[in-house]
Amino acid sequence: MAVTTGKPFVGRFGVHIAVLVFVVIWTIPTLGILVSSLRDKDQIVASGWWNSFASSSQTEAGRLPAASTQTQKDGKYVIEGNIFGDGAKRAISAFGVKAAAPTQYPAGTPADLGDGVTLQVNADGSFVLASPKAFEGDRGQRIYFASSAPPKFTTDNYQTVLFSEGIGRSFMNSLTVTIPATVIPILIAAFAAYALAWMRFPGRALLIAVIIGLLVVPLQMSLIPLLRLYNGVGTFFGVPSKTYLGIWLAHTGFGLPFAIYLLRSYIAGLPREIMESARIDGASDFEIFVKIVLPLSFPVLASFAIFQFLWVWNDLLVAMVFLGTAPDQIVLTAKLNALLGSRGGNWEILTTSAFITIIVPLIVFFSLQRYFVRGLLAGSVKGG
Repeated sequence: MAVTTGKPFVGRFGVHIAVLVFVVIWTIPTLGILVSSLRDKDQIVASGWWNSFASSSQTEAGRLPAASTQTQKDGKYVIEGNIFGDGAKRAISAFGVKAAAPTQYPAGTPADLGDGVTLQVNADGSFVLASPKAFEGDRGQRIYFASSAPPKFTTDNYQTVLFSEGIGRSFMNSLTVTIPATVIPILIAAFAAYALAWMRFPGRALLIAVIIGLLVVPLQMSLIPLLRLYNGVGTFFGVPSKTYLGIWLAHTGFGLPFAIYLLRSYIAGLPREIMESARIDGASDFEIFVKIVLPLSFPVLASFAIFQFLWVWNDLLVAMVFLGTAPDQIVLTAKLNALLGSRGGNWEILTTSAFITIIVPLIVFFSLQRYFVRGLLAGSVKGG
């Protein structure tokens, strides 16, 4: 008996561990993108995001002031100042005057450069270059040093991306595409699902079979015929081809088969007694649909809303075909794809843009996630 009761516990414990592992695997890259988007450009280059909460070390090169800045002190010609002229708070651990040995001398130790010339670089960046003879030349002494900087986080990356790189405009374009392309198929599919589940009419079974068959039609196969059909209709009625209406209709067409199938499976499993009682009380099909079916179907509506929103928000192919890449129409995914080509080396730009891309789907998912599994499971169990 003890073995029998132990197996379910072990099974549940294993499921929890597996879920925890997947959550960690999914969360770590997202956390990395968020942290990197808030880091300074120089620190992103110097170290990985997992080192962002500790001081970062890097080797830098610079040049001391020219000979024109020298002064005489105690019979020597001296050039002094601070390497960090911008006032940055960094600490120098070692320095050198050759690229092959950038950390040859510890900070605070005088280095003998020959002919009586000495150079001392302190931890705070201050330096003293002294020589018994006057310095000559228009270029100062080349110097290398290893410095460590404290953690630095900034929102400047978001200001640059949203207001300088055009991401803010493309963000609004994506919302303009995604919200109607999510709401429209839900409205149409809800009416269709109720009709296919509770209304009897000729050809009902054939329609259900066609909808199930459309679930397996690849997007790439139907994209070009649908585009030609839309362009033909647009030309006939004088409607421009690259409009938001076109992409709304395209996403509606691609999302309807799955939406109708999912909603019908759920609605068909609702208690028949509720429907019969409402009809006995004189309620019409529209009243039953609005007052009974829709409130009871909210979990499955939320489940499909998550699917459709994520699909449309992350879409690139349909957006480029039906909407184009004009500045006032380009969506967020297309803009980010363009940045990969033009700003591929600017990690602070790319990580910030990537996090802006995923933040809205995260908000939508966590807002509706409590209905997500309930709606999917109810539809699969009660489907008729």
